Amino acid sequence: MHLNRKAYAYLSITSLFWGANSVAGKIAVGHVSPMMLTTLRWVVALCVILAFMTPQIRRDWPKIKQHWLQLFLYGAFGFTLFNALLYSALNYTSAINAVIVQAGIPMLIFVMNFLLFRIPASPAQIIGFSVTLIGVLVTAAHGNFATLMQLEFNFGDVLMLFACLVYAGYTVSLRWKPTLHWQSFIAAPAFGALLSSLPLLWWEIGSGHAIAPDGLGWMIVLYAGIFPSLMSQVLYVRGVEMIGPNRAGLFINAIPVFGTLLSVVLIGEDFHLFHFVALLLVLGGIAIAEIGRPKQG
Repeated sequence: MHLNRKAYAYLSITSLFWGANSVAGKIAVGHVSPMMLTTLRWVVALCVILAFMTPQIRRDWPKIKQHWLQLFLYGAFGFTLFNALLYSALNYTSAINAVIVQAGIPMLIFVMNFLLFRIPASPAQIIGFSVTLIGVLVTAAHGNFATLMQLEFNFGDVLMLFACLVYAGYTVSLRWKPTLHWQSFIAAPAFGALLSSLPLLWWEIGSGHAIAPDGLGWMIVLYAGIFPSLMSQVLYVRGVEMIGPNRAGLFINAIPVFGTLLSVVLIGEDFHLFHFVALLLVLGGIAIAEIGRPKQG
């Protein structure tokens, strides 16, 4: 039970930081371009890693070399490709559409776990997922479900679906992660994330859409590099390790709710009753899924 509480805390903080990242992304427009932000945040994360984690990385270096390709792919797919697809999708679709499609990640994790490993989702987990999904839809629809009927499916939504498949696959694949100290495990994929982001930055510069960060842009880069890029990834991996991907994945649906609440606090958006209802639905759905989880989780 103590382990569960720690996992809940880790995953809740992860969702909070990722929710704040979506608000930072809104604020970043015009202050730093998407691929510039993607690359620089990993530069910042690696500076922090090298400053504080080098002794542990040196100790684990033989094992890092042994598993270098797997660790690189974790960074390239779980860290960089997901964000690149998300940023690209938002050029074609609305933030509402992106939030709705992203809310399917927990169900994709359920399906992948069942197909690959025959790990079942209990009826309570399916009900819990459905309740969290309703909470996400309440957030996306601003309390008026009629607005969802007017949304149109477009190319951006296809990109967003690929992004969700990538992140669900990354989450499920963590069961194969090598046994490494958490500092080394986060350092190697972070380096992979930086390397894999460079071609995207080169493309953005070549297309004439790159925006170097101004003062506010650098603040966003620093936040993104330390919290969503570094701390959230550490906490998410640890949470998945502790309670399994099916259970941990449900916390992803708290991201849009936290993001909306932080928009109220940080950029002065109005607080409405539907914000409160959505938060209760998401937290209630997670609670239902946890209470009725299968023993093998």
